[in-house]
Amino acid sequence: MASCWWRWRRGCSWRPAARSPGPGSLGRAGLSGLRAAAAAAARAQVRRRGLRMSQVSYFNLVKSLTSAFPNMYSISRFHHMTPAVCCCSKTRSGEKYTDPFNLGWRDLKGLYEDIRKELFISTTELKEMCEYYFDGKGKAFRPIIVVLMARACNIHHNNSRNVQASQRAIALIAEMIHTASLVHDDVIDDASSRRGKHTVNKIWGEKKAVLAGDLILSAASIALARIGNTTVVSILTQVIEDLVRGEFLQLGSKENENERFAHYLEKTFKKTASLIANSCKAVSVLGCPDPVVHEIAYQYGKNVGLAFQLIDDVLDFTSCSDRMGKPTSADLKLGLATGPVLFACQQFPEMNAMIMRRFSSPGDVDRARQYVLQSDGVQQTTYLAQRYCREAVREISKLRPSPERDALIQLSEIVLTRDK
Repeated sequence: MASCWWRWRRGCSWRPAARSPGPGSLGRAGLSGLRAAAAAAARAQVRRRGLRMSQVSYFNLVKSLTSAFPNMYSISRFHHMTPAVCCCSKTRSGEKYTDPFNLGWRDLKGLYEDIRKELFISTTELKEMCEYYFDGKGKAFRPIIVVLMARACNIHHNNSRNVQASQRAIALIAEMIHTASLVHDDVIDDASSRRGKHTVNKIWGEKKAVLAGDLILSAASIALARIGNTTVVSILTQVIEDLVRGEFLQLGSKENENERFAHYLEKTFKKTASLIANSCKAVSVLGCPDPVVHEIAYQYGKNVGLAFQLIDDVLDFTSCSDRMGKPTSADLKLGLATGPVLFACQQFPEMNAMIMRRFSSPGDVDRARQYVLQSDGVQQTTYLAQRYCREAVREISKLRPSPERDALIQLSEIVLTRDK
């Protein structure tokens, strides 16, 4: 993958975090030179414009960096020439382990069967609708993170290598909440395909799809109440509120450029990252009484969740429909300005008018897509995802070494290199 990760320091410039040199990396001397050059580039920009660092917008700091190293990353290199992540590598704790998904699935055997049991429904049609996406063909990304976090926190607290039944239940609940949100999103977006097949609303209609999503949410709520921990109930009900508020944010837009980007990131947190962050926090509460550990789990989930969605927004421009299992350029067609579009707008200000009218005029979608591909919007969005993953690694590294902790570190790399 890319040879360094970018980190934001308050009052400072972007600077690469130290990593062990790998094949094709720049080594310590090269990283030192990049650090100095990046800092000099940002300071020079500030001097030219007579601003304090705190007044420089996020966009301009990224610009100063990439103008200093125009050939450092090409997006094609990042997406197509990245070596596959080794699935049996030496971890930071010194043990060997299989890839994070194999490690996580040890505690998730029968995941979808157990979810279907939670959805015990007598009506045949409603049962088919609710079970439609629980076919075992999804990535199960969220349940995997949840059980790995549970084990990592348990080991950190008292060296327990078991996952509690209540912690495993959180993994099921997280997947149920996520799936219910997909069913509802597809109704709002009038989507026709999801995971390579027709959506619930296209097969059974919008009204029944809304009811199916509601039923999945209610089943998740019953499973949550059964855990019997009021703190955990409060943590996960926040997720449902965030999902609704995030959808409302997505329906609106901001005229001011910097407000627009903050709006986008807030929406991204509420619609995607909140579920991962709060699910991680919930299992940490169940396994460890230390509030510091709860915050570590939350921050890891938040940063990985934000990075996951940013890369999803990148793939909407760089991947193909067959690979994604859903149409690409879908966000533009829905009138949504995601990270690549907002960054591209810095180079092509004429996109502002298109953003404000939500790409509704004839030809807007095609023109906006071309602007994004001609700009460094995809590249800048990838840089931002790297920043969030770097922060996730920094947080989870505070826990005691374990195969599960190191699997969570590797998952942050997989988030950046995935192609669907």
